[in-house]
Amino acid sequence: MKKTVAALAIALGANTVLADQQTVTVVLSAQSTMTQGMAMVLANQMQEQGAQVDILLCDHAGDLALKGAGGEALKPNDVTPAQLLDGALKKGATASVCALYLPNSGKTAEDLKDGIQPARPADMSAALLEPNRKIIGF
Repeated sequence: MKKTVAALAIALGANTVLADQQTVTVVLSAQSTMTQGMAMVLANQMQEQGAQVDILLCDHAGDLALKGAGGEALKPNDVTPAQLLDGALKKGATASVCALYLPNSGKTAEDLKDGIQPARPADMSAALLEPNRKIIGF
């Protein structure tokens, strides 16, 4: 009985922690490599501090979502914004391109990295309206 109560308490405690997890949406549309890099550095840091990070890539920043995305490596760690995005995804971030990116860039969903999809405006707007979600734009 004590083990059952202890297991239940741990499970409820874990659910409370998950329910209290900060959610953040990073909206990135800047073309500047340094701005893209800083947005991805901060997204990764927020993840390391326990936040669930969702990344919305728009305009030129949508190019980071493409398979084989390259770019200029930034100091001091000699990584590109695309590599920083990949790191965030590996740690559990989600990423999508804005609904206007594909039809206006000449790209298709097949051109996107695995796990990145076009955002659905109804779903994205609902997420942005969540009362405890932080939204950060670059």
